[in-house]
Amino acid sequence: MHLKFSKYQGAGNDFVMIDNRSGKYSSLKVQQMEMLCDRHFGIGADGLILIQHSLKSDFEMVYFNADGRLGSMCGNGARCAVLFSKQLGMIGRETLFMAYDGLHSANVSAAKGLKSAIVSVSMSDVSEIKKHNGNFILNTGSPHYVKFVDDTDKIDVVKEGKKIRNGNTFKAKGINVNFVSFKSKASNIRTYERGVEDETLACGTGITASAIAAHYSGLTKKLSVNMIARGGSLNVTFQVEANKYKNVMLTGSAMNVFDGEIKI
Repeated sequence: MHLKFSKYQGAGNDFVMIDNRSGKYSSLKVQQMEMLCDRHFGIGADGLILIQHSLKSDFEMVYFNADGRLGSMCGNGARCAVLFSKQLGMIGRETLFMAYDGLHSANVSAAKGLKSAIVSVSMSDVSEIKKHNGNFILNTGSPHYVKFVDDTDKIDVVKEGKKIRNGNTFKAKGINVNFVSFKSKASNIRTYERGVEDETLACGTGITASAIAAHYSGLTKKLSVNMIARGGSLNVTFQVEANKYKNVMLTGSAMNVFDGEIKI
């Protein structure tokens, strides 16, 4: 099979994007998707996304982790999927699309030529935040563990993240682990992602979870939080009503890196 694809990245979080509106690639196997995401033997990516027809929205994004298994919501993947769909001519500047956790709205602005743009995506409401060993657990479309630290550069993210992710509490389903050094103007964040089983350059749902956790814990009163990941910066805005975080938006750049074709 010859597979046509595009490679996209959002804040360094990179994805293999596939137009599957014809259904041609619905039969891709776990091993094939894992190979496509492999950085030595394939294209190389943190995940793979199929763009498909949807009866309820403009399109559906189906996200797979780098291990080839079906994933949950991916914030940066969603922003890349929106730009990819726009460049396919499927949508205009605004869209409504389906993802793992339901419907999301998005808009594309400040386009920089045909290859990149600023993309904002709505994220899930958050009504439950739990404490665990002094840290925070919440779901922003994917489950996240947020730990505030003094200096993210001094954290062995893979070692410490793997320890939490594979601990007795989370081992069965896994959890993404975020280490955040919170500052008033912009906070530094590093994330260990399940499915990738490594540190990634950014994680959209993790950045969203960390911004909300910062507000919930009293580290900030602002309803707009800037977060700096190793792959770039993102902004999270939200509203709070009766201890529920609503109208959550994730905003940042997305870029088409290259297009190609591969035989699998």
